[in-house]
Amino acid sequence: MRSTLRSLTRRGLLTGTLGSAALLATAGTLAGCGTKGAQQTEAGCKSDDLSATEKKLAFSNWPQYIDVDEKDESKRPTVDDFGKKTGIQVTYTEDINDNNEFFGKVQNQLAGCQPTGRDIMVLTDWMAARMIRLGWIQKLDKAKLPNVDANLLGSLRNRSFDPDRQLAIPWQSGLSGIAYNGKVAKEIKTIDELLTKSELKGKVTALSEMRDTMGLLLQSNGHDPSNFTTAQFDDALAKLKRAVDSGQIRKFTGNDYTQDLNKGDIAACIAWSGDVIQLGFDNDKIKFVVPESGVMLWSDNMLVPNKATHKANAEELMNYYYDPAVAAKLAAYVNYICPVKGAQAEMEKIDPDLAKNPLIFPDEDMLSKSKVFMALDEKQEKEYEAKFQQVIGA
Repeated sequence: MRSTLRSLTRRGLLTGTLGSAALLATAGTLAGCGTKGAQQTEAGCKSDDLSATEKKLAFSNWPQYIDVDEKDESKRPTVDDFGKKTGIQVTYTEDINDNNEFFGKVQNQLAGCQPTGRDIMVLTDWMAARMIRLGWIQKLDKAKLPNVDANLLGSLRNRSFDPDRQLAIPWQSGLSGIAYNGKVAKEIKTIDELLTKSELKGKVTALSEMRDTMGLLLQSNGHDPSNFTTAQFDDALAKLKRAVDSGQIRKFTGNDYTQDLNKGDIAACIAWSGDVIQLGFDNDKIKFVVPESGVMLWSDNMLVPNKATHKANAEELMNYYYDPAVAAKLAAYVNYICPVKGAQAEMEKIDPDLAKNPLIFPDEDMLSKSKVFMALDEKQEKEYEAKFQQVIGA
C-alpha cells in the first residue's frame, strides 16, 4: 500500500479532479492576469538569507517520498541525522499531492514576490521548468554543493530548463517505458509493436501525462523529445490517433493502470518504472521494457522559491542528500532511480538485490537511451496539451 500511494500521488499528474484541463486552466489564469505581471526577475525580487542566524529549514515534499523508521513511522532517519549533524531543525511537510494543485497554492505569493513559508519544494521537471521560466526560483550557490557537482548522474547534468544546474537539483528520478504482463502477452520491444500488434488490440493503455506518452512516440518516430519541432510533435500525435481510432488503445490512465496490468485485464501499457518495481515484488510476470527507440527520463527536483529565507541551509541539505551513503538509504525506501553516483556501492551494504535493480540504478546503456522532455514555453505548453487532450478524449 505504501508504494501504491507513493506512485499515485506523485506521478498521477494529470488525473482526477485536477486533470489536464486544470493545467490548461492554470496556464490560462496566468495569461489572463498577464504573464508580465506574474514574471519576476532576480533583481526585482530579492531574497534575504537568514541561515547564519536561524538554523532551521522548511521542506515541502510529496507523501511517502522519504525514508521512515519501520518501527516508528514518525521518525525519518536521514532527515533526523541531518539535523543532528548540522544543528539545522527541519520542518518536513508532505503537502505536495499534485503539481498543478501545488502551483495553485503558491502562485499568488510567488507572482507577487511574497514568501511561501517554504525553503525547499520538490516538483516534477515540467513544473520546475514553468516556475523557472516565471523567475520564481532562487539561484543556488554551486560552491556550496560539492557533492552534487561530483555525484550527479551525467544524464541529468544538461537539462534544457536548467543547463547550468543553478536552480533545480534532482531528488529522485524515474523512467517511462513499456510494461507488459507475461501471463497474457509475449515480450514487446518497441512502441510500434505496442500500438499495432493485433493480439494486443483493446488490451493496451497509455498515460494521460502528455510528456511521457508523446515523448516515447517522438522517439519511436526517430525524433528527439528533448528538442523537437511542432511538425514532429504532430507527426507523433497522428500515430497516437491511429492507435486510438483503431481501438488498439483501450484508455489513457494515471497510475491506475497498475491494477489492470497486475490482473491481466490489460496486456501491456506505457508505464512508470517505480510502479513496475513495486508490482514485481508480488508478480514476477510484470516486466519493464526500455523500447528500442529509447525511454523517457523524468525527475522530481528540489527548488528554493523566491523569498525563502534559509537558502544556505537548503543548500546544505541538498549537498547532504548527494552523499552516496545517504542517497542509498533514501533509495532503499523509495525505490525510484537514485540520481547519485556511488550510491549503488553503498546500497550493496543495505540490500544487494536492490543494488542490482536496473530501475533504481540504470546502467550506462539504459541511460544513454533516455531523454528528458523539452522545456516548453507558455504558448507551446497550451498548444501541445490542447492537441493531446483532443486525441485522448479528455
